[in-house]
Amino acid sequence: MTTSVPFMSSPLKIEPGWIDFNNHLNMGYYTVLFDRAADEVFAEFGFGPDYAAQANHTTFAAEFHIRYLREVKLGDTLHSSFWLLDHDEKRFHTFQELYHQDGWLAATGEGMTLHVNLDGPRVAPMPDDILSRVRAMAAQHAQHPRPDGVGSQIGIRRKP
Repeated sequence: MTTSVPFMSSPLKIEPGWIDFNNHLNMGYYTVLFDRAADEVFAEFGFGPDYAAQANHTTFAAEFHIRYLREVKLGDTLHSSFWLLDHDEKRFHTFQELYHQDGWLAATGEGMTLHVNLDGPRVAPMPDDILSRVRAMAAQHAQHPRPDGVGSQIGIRRKP
């Protein structure tokens, strides 16, 4: 498993079909980028298509919040961080940052992921080998300050 804090994804490329009529990345595809980056981490934990097929367990997103901070356009290359903020035996709380190739922050995403037994489907405990890898990453990430934007709330800010 990686020892970088936070985990950083491989390069993420913008696909032409993702560009909207405003000539920038459509909001739905930020989720795709965050998901692709999370899949890299999940593979290190032991999740993925093989795990789902063999164990009949997988992960489901329970909640995901995105902050759109700067425009992303066709031709841009991005990387996503992945912070594991908290976990228990059935779920984990994550935070991701989407960085442009030039170093600026384009977006953040915060989520809650569930470990699910597909027989129900129902939320179920992770197996010990996966949970130990989740614990190890959480311990690494807990040694560092939380990134800016964790726990952001939506609302209209009004002057008193």
